[in-house]
Amino acid sequence: MVASPRGFCAGVDRAIEIVETALERFGPPVYVRHEIVHNEHVVEDLRAKGAIFIEDPAEVPRGSLLIFSAHGVSPAVRDAAAGNDLEVIDATCPLVTKVHREAVRFAKNDYDIVLIGHSGHVEVEGTMGHAPEYMHLIESVEDVARLEISDPERLGCVTQTTLSVDDTREIMDAMRARYPKIVLPRKDDICYATQNRQNAVKELTEKSDVVIVVGAPESSNSNRLVELAEKRGSRSYLVQRASELDPAWLDGARCVGITAGASAPEVLVQEVVERLREMAPGGATVTSSPEVDEGMVFQLPAILR
Repeated sequence: MVASPRGFCAGVDRAIEIVETALERFGPPVYVRHEIVHNEHVVEDLRAKGAIFIEDPAEVPRGSLLIFSAHGVSPAVRDAAAGNDLEVIDATCPLVTKVHREAVRFAKNDYDIVLIGHSGHVEVEGTMGHAPEYMHLIESVEDVARLEISDPERLGCVTQTTLSVDDTREIMDAMRARYPKIVLPRKDDICYATQNRQNAVKELTEKSDVVIVVGAPESSNSNRLVELAEKRGSRSYLVQRASELDPAWLDGARCVGITAGASAPEVLVQEVVERLREMAPGGATVTSSPEVDEGMVFQLPAILR
């Protein structure tokens, strides 16, 4: 059973199109700060076309073109790019940009800010950089009890976009209980694609003994899909390519569910489908959930339109 929706979200589609269009318009090399999205296949394809991936804008020759990845960057990274006289195109997902603006608004009003997210994730680092002196990063309900807030009357909350409503519900409930005046994110601040893919996995687990998630180990939303499937009683595995599939995973399974994180291209999903067909004794029937139109498209930056 193949889930829908799965794979690329609007933010990832836009980020990849930005790099490809910049390469066509301006020619290689085009520099990209961090992997444009967390997927080895996508990164290698863009590298072959002339993209060069870096972490520090200081690595980029003066006057060159630099693209910020879909995960967003801190003001310090923007300043470093400006200081190196770089032409910048911003591929930050608009949903991430929305969180950045909310954090800045809280800071301007002298609010402490709780950020729900995963320490070390590139998106979290970018968001924290917008108001570092006001930020408190938490990852669990237990972290809520350890918070030290100067004024409980002036407290706001934002989240890493690749979490879902389900991921954050218990933490937000705990914060509301401890800080009744906290300003919590609106539901539409949570990434629609993350929630939709998790809802699709819930449907998969109703019939699937095993769930295969196509995605990268660095992909937050892909890892959450694995965790969700396991929580709902299905054995679940994360793979980047079909070659990583282990026949032992299928022991005793009658139905295998397949989905993909928001940065995994469809070609990798179909490779996994074909490999599972080959591995199934006596063959396999492939069914797909009805296609879901998520109704979300993000425009390219003006310079590329």
